[in-house]
Amino acid sequence: MTHATKRFDTEILVIGGGSTGTGVAWDAALRGFKVVLAEKRDLTHGTTGRYHGLLHSGGRYVVKDPQSAVECIHENRILRRTHAHCIEETGGFFVVTPEDEGDYPDRFKAACVELGLPCSEISPAEALRREPLLNRRVSRVFEVDDGAADSFLATHVTAQAAQSAGAQFLVYHEVVDLLVESADGERRVVGARLRDMTTGEETLVHADLVINAAGAWAGQIAHMAGIEVRVLPGKGTMVAMNHRVVNTVLNRCKMPSDGDIIVPIHTVAVIGTTDEKVTDPENLRIEPWEVQLMLQEGEKLVPGISQARALRAWAGVRPLYQEGFSGDTRNATRALALLDHQDRDGIAGILTITGGKWTTFRLMAEQTVDAACRQLGVQRPCKTAETTVPGVEQGHYWLGHRLHEVEDHRLQGELICECELVTRAMLEHAAAHNPTVTLDDLRRDVRLGMGPCQGGFCTYRAVGILHENAAAQEQAAQPDHRKPWNIAAMQSPAHPVTASRQPVAPTPAFEPNLLLRDFLQERWKGVTPVLWGSQLKQERLDQLIYLSLMNANHLPDDHLSSPLSEFYRFTSVQEGEDQAAS
Repeated sequence: MTHATKRFDTEILVIGGGSTGTGVAWDAALRGFKVVLAEKRDLTHGTTGRYHGLLHSGGRYVVKDPQSAVECIHENRILRRTHAHCIEETGGFFVVTPEDEGDYPDRFKAACVELGLPCSEISPAEALRREPLLNRRVSRVFEVDDGAADSFLATHVTAQAAQSAGAQFLVYHEVVDLLVESADGERRVVGARLRDMTTGEETLVHADLVINAAGAWAGQIAHMAGIEVRVLPGKGTMVAMNHRVVNTVLNRCKMPSDGDIIVPIHTVAVIGTTDEKVTDPENLRIEPWEVQLMLQEGEKLVPGISQARALRAWAGVRPLYQEGFSGDTRNATRALALLDHQDRDGIAGILTITGGKWTTFRLMAEQTVDAACRQLGVQRPCKTAETTVPGVEQGHYWLGHRLHEVEDHRLQGELICECELVTRAMLEHAAAHNPTVTLDDLRRDVRLGMGPCQGGFCTYRAVGILHENAAAQEQAAQPDHRKPWNIAAMQSPAHPVTASRQPVAPTPAFEPNLLLRDFLQERWKGVTPVLWGSQLKQERLDQLIYLSLMNANHLPDDHLSSPLSEFYRFTSVQEGEDQAAS
């Protein structure tokens, strides 16, 4: 089959739609560059959408990795201004449990003073007054400027800000090859060949400079140009508990290790995290021992937390980089790494940015675009530290915003997802403004299916609404789903509950049965490691709804072309149950 080929000519091509890539696109567009960003799936599909939600104060690294600590507190202060509505001001405690006695607390306090990180010691009684479920045996407590961050929303509004400045986003466009030319003895990357993951069509992007911001996949992208970039993929497994349990970020006051932090984020509390070296960032099997370790270690911060309802477990991959390092990923630096391949490898026209933390994505982007300016022979100052993204006028996130709007506007009858208070208007608004190839795309936009029932009651409702709207528009002109990514007016804590109804654009090759089954399977993968107690009962109910009543694993579906079918490669729900039981 011959596919049509499109062509874009741009100054900067950014590869990767996580926080760093969108930050680079925003920074470069604000400096007046013509920018195209390519992402093989949806924005935040990779590491950015798979971490525990901590806005670092830097406290975690003051002793072990001072450079990272300084980067974190510097960016913490900036993001509280530029992305205020994406951040909840929880504050953070570093606590000394009976297992953490020794000289580390004094070293921690001294390092905070030396590096200029705000840190004050408060009495255990005061800490317990504010967090009654905290381990009553803690002997010392240090208060720091940690917070909770919504990485989905932050990336979305950063992308919106980049688009407003002229950047173009191509989601579901995989880089299949880098374009490399040789002239006068010099090799230069001059762009990339992309494949539209929904149609199979190819697109050529010619660029003056390519910026590789593919995170854990950065080595694979660099390899296309014959460059070796040895990213150290460190898998981190996390467990989300059904209740927030605490409203302050809790850290063990010791050298960073497994299971030493609890982050209250939205309606849940996340216990994290392991750090295991892996070879494939796409294949992240969660082992039973990892879940048990998180629960056991969580007990040392909040006794009894292991008896609470665990909603799901998931893992993300840290894209760590340390030249020549071959040890455990737990001991690798968390500092950002900017690689100029002209100096490093003799290949012009490409930069790689990796390492770092979510908290430092803006700084990573600033340093990368500074290097891009040097490569392109221009001087243009960074503006992102003083520029706010859309929605910041709402102020910092607060937990009750959705409930307030539902009750204030009497929207109880409009709820599609009762767990996360997602209304029909929110769902339709998100689907109308963004490419929706899977329901997981809507989950990242509005938190669909992220509550206790894990999609049990909202999945069929959401698919029904999308199907209803698609059928109503069947005779209308079909929109180009490959248009630049647009999330205009998505202003959560906003993804407005009261957004006006708008027609919903059908997904490419829209097949409701596949959307339903794919989303159920994605939810199932995260629930499988925590199938006991209340969550096991919930999954039994979901099984009765979808398998016994709806016969979901045998619903008919239309034949899909090869590119789109990649999104629906899943083991059936029933087969998954059999494997989990064996």
